[in-house]
Amino acid sequence: MSLELNLPSASGGLEKYQLVSSAAVSTTYEASRERLAFAAAHVVADPLGDNAPGAPAVVDWDHTLAFRRHLWSLGLSVAEAMDTAQRGMGLDWVATQELIRRSAAEAPDGRIAVGVGTDQLGPGVHPLDAVIAAYEEQLAVAEAAGAQPILMASRALCAAAGSPDDYRKVYDRLLGQSSRPVILHWLGSMFDPALEGYWGSDSLDTAADIVVDLINDNAAAVDGIKVSLLDASKEVALRKRLPDGVRLYTGDDFNYPELIKGDGELHSDALLGIFAAIAPAAAAALQALDEGDLATYDALFAPTVPLSRQIFSAPTPYYKTGIAFLAWLNGHQPGFGMVGGLQTGRSLPHLAETFRLADQAGVLTKPELAVHRFRQLLVVGGVDA
Repeated sequence: MSLELNLPSASGGLEKYQLVSSAAVSTTYEASRERLAFAAAHVVADPLGDNAPGAPAVVDWDHTLAFRRHLWSLGLSVAEAMDTAQRGMGLDWVATQELIRRSAAEAPDGRIAVGVGTDQLGPGVHPLDAVIAAYEEQLAVAEAAGAQPILMASRALCAAAGSPDDYRKVYDRLLGQSSRPVILHWLGSMFDPALEGYWGSDSLDTAADIVVDLINDNAAAVDGIKVSLLDASKEVALRKRLPDGVRLYTGDDFNYPELIKGDGELHSDALLGIFAAIAPAAAAALQALDEGDLATYDALFAPTVPLSRQIFSAPTPYYKTGIAFLAWLNGHQPGFGMVGGLQTGRSLPHLAETFRLADQAGVLTKPELAVHRFRQLLVVGGVDA
C-alpha cells in the first residue's frame, strides 16, 4: 500500500513525500551476547498534566513504563533517568526518584542502570561538600532500587571545582562508597554547555589523562565509562588506555556503528539516546553482529546514522524532542507532549526532515499511524496540507 503526505520542505513550501521503506524487523530478541547495549529512555508526559516550562514534571507512568518494556523485549537494557529523560531540562528530582523506583522494580535480570547526579541543587555555585552530599543522596536512591549507578556529569560540580583535584575528591569519595561497580559519564559541552571544561581542563586530551588516572586508581569500582564527545578518534584513543575489564560505553550518536563494531581488537559497548528512537533496527543489528553477519549489521545501521545526526543536530540538547516525536509517531505515547513543554524545542521543518529520515531508516514501525499523526501535527501547526 502506497503512503504519501505533504511535508514542509527546506525551501519553505510543501512537497509531496511518498514513504519508501518498510519497517525494520520488529520482534523480540535476547540480549546481545557480544555487546552490552543500553538505550537511554525518555519519559512520557501526562497529557492532562501542567507540564509547562519550570513546572514540576507530571509523568504518564503507564506509557513511560510500557516504553521500557518495549526496549527490554528487544533485548536492550535501559539507561534510566539520564539526560534523555530530561534531567536538568524538565524532569525534577522528585519525579526522577519515582522514575528510578518504578523502572528498577520492573527491570528483568537487573538490565537497568540509573543516573546519579546533583540536579536537586538549585542554580548557582555550591560548596564542594554540598555537591558530594547531593551525589550521595542520589546514589542512595539508586542502591535502594537495586540499580547500577551511572555517575552523571554534574553542572554543580563543574561550577564548584577549581582544579582536577576537586573532581578527584568527589569521584574518589563516591567510588569508595558504591556497593557495585559504577558507570562514569563524560558528557561533552555540545550536549550541555554548562559542562565545558569538565574534569578540570578545557583540553580533551588533558581531561582524558585525568579520567584515565581516576579509573586506574579505582578500577575495581568502575564498570565502564560512557563517553559522549561526538568525536570517534577521541573515544578510540581513550578506549585503548582503559585497564582490562573496564568498558567504554559509546555515547557517540554520530559514529556508533563503527565504534560498536570495533577494530578487530577493541570495541565500544553502547549507552545511547538514539537507541530509544531506532530500537528495532538496533536490536536487529546487534543480533546480526552476534551471528558474525557484518554485512547485515552495516546495512541495518547505515540508514539510521543520517537520522541520528538530524535528531542530535545543534542545538544538541534538544535531541530529546526528536526522541519523543518518534515515540509518538510509532504509537508509544498518546500525544506529542513533553515535560517542561520541550516539544517546542524543534521546528516543524526540522521534524518533517526527521520524519523523512526515520522512514528511510525503516524505524517508522506503524507507517499508517505515523502518516496520520504527522498530518495532525501539520494542522495544529497551521499548515493546510
